[in-house]
Amino acid sequence: ERIREIASRGHEIACHGSEHVPLSRLGRGGFADDLKRNLEDLALAGVTQAAGFRAPVLSLTAETPWAHEVLAELGFRYSSSVLPAGTSLYGWPGFDRSCRRTSAGVWEIPVSLSGLPGLDIPFAAGVFFRALPLPAIRLFFRRTLRRREPVVGYFHPYDIDTEQERFMFPEIGGSHLYNALMYWNRQRVLPRLEKVIGCWAEVVPYVTYLTHELESH
Repeated sequence: ERIREIASRGHEIACHGSEHVPLSRLGRGGFADDLKRNLEDLALAGVTQAAGFRAPVLSLTAETPWAHEVLAELGFRYSSSVLPAGTSLYGWPGFDRSCRRTSAGVWEIPVSLSGLPGLDIPFAAGVFFRALPLPAIRLFFRRTLRRREPVVGYFHPYDIDTEQERFMFPEIGGSHLYNALMYWNRQRVLPRLEKVIGCWAEVVPYVTYLTHELESH
């Protein structure tokens, strides 16, 4: 019902996988099967077409480039699944930091990074957006927009859920520090967004340009 409501208001619905398993553990065949289940479930909710995909925990890396081929085979037009830096979990350091069309024909829109040596992090995403000082976030937004690049980030439902029960999150290696960060500053996400949203006025022309480029292909 929630998906139907979101779609009925004109928002795009994309795929994030059916079981939320990293691509390296799924393998090519398992990834295709997982995506098909995801599409079938969305169809039951009234979503007849999904053009976009994001890999669980940004797990599209140099070891799983076949993911773009699978996406193309299933009719996807773009992915935003690459973190173009080295991390303790997943990352693709050699990938372009700007949007580009892959050899499979699928566009990849990588997550925006701060560009700081030794602290090259996705400043507009989840726990980083919650944990970084607000002045630093605003600085990174401005720097990205002045380069005429879009700020690409993400939030999970739990990033704004202040009443969620406490448990050890999967995919963080059992780290109690990381787990504590998963609950940090959730109450400030929406107020922070309101404070930085003015930055987007500078990037509207670029977003329009990028949209036309995608549609032309």
